[in-house]
Amino acid sequence: MTLTRRLALAAALAAPLASAPALAQTQITVQHALPANSHTGVGASTFKDAFERLTNGRYSVVVQRNDNEREMVESVQIGTIDCTFTSTGPVGNFVPEVRVFDVPFLFRDATHARGVLDGDIGQQVLARFPARGLVGVIWIENGFRNLTNSRREVNTPADMRGLKIRTMENQVHMRAFTTLGALPTPMAFSELVPALQQGTVDGQENPISVIVANNLNQVQRYMTMTRHVYSPQVMICNPQTVGRLNAADRALFQQAAVEAQRANRARVTADDEAGVAELRRRGMTVITEVDTAAFQAALAPAFAEWERTLDAATLRRIRDWQPN
Repeated sequence: MTLTRRLALAAALAAPLASAPALAQTQITVQHALPANSHTGVGASTFKDAFERLTNGRYSVVVQRNDNEREMVESVQIGTIDCTFTSTGPVGNFVPEVRVFDVPFLFRDATHARGVLDGDIGQQVLARFPARGLVGVIWIENGFRNLTNSRREVNTPADMRGLKIRTMENQVHMRAFTTLGALPTPMAFSELVPALQQGTVDGQENPISVIVANNLNQVQRYMTMTRHVYSPQVMICNPQTVGRLNAADRALFQQAAVEAQRANRARVTADDEAGVAELRRRGMTVITEVDTAAFQAALAPAFAEWERTLDAATLRRIRDWQPN
């Protein structure tokens, strides 16, 4: 289902609830969890600038930061805010089909991940959102996740044993770290830095762009380029918000979302290219040579479980995807 059709469906579902004229709501609030000067912040600000420009100022987009991603999704669902740019980690608690993208080592590279998300598979998952009181607008990204910690270099799966690792509230991620012998500790991103400072957790896992933007080098000594999970983000909106847009404005909304996606992905690519050198400049020890096959082998019991509990056919389609 294309974005235009999803927005049209959301408009139809929300029509009985939208008693105000199409242009009555001139302000749209968008929240995200990272600093303004980050890949997510750039995506949100690009959406704001694009939608305001395309509608000649008839809509004002207010961008706010909220470090609690689950709270943002809940707020979109009940209509307290209009939209969020959020990692998919907590989204699986609302739309279980999203969890298929959280399986470790599922995507070969960014081209593979973006192709899957922008193609039929990704659009089919977005089509599941309306049944949960949400509109999945477009896929954006965090990039590939890497491990950091304050205790020791991690070169092999055995080095993971006993490390207390903060994860998102995501059962797939938690199962992976448990299988590797680590102690996963789910918590909101807003709690991460204090937890690292106080030793509540030893480490965390995030893409380079998140690590750089949030200065995690100040509380972490080691980073290992595990690239263990490709971390999508998604723009999610309230159905009634979308339903108040007329057809022409929905098309402009889509155009602005595409511009945001491009800006977000370009920033992730740039951060990945420059991030290792920057983190080393800041004093981190960065391990770039990783035996990926060893980590995959160590995760074999978890892979077997995910084949049973997730959509095995979709997992195969993702692994088999090739560019046209």
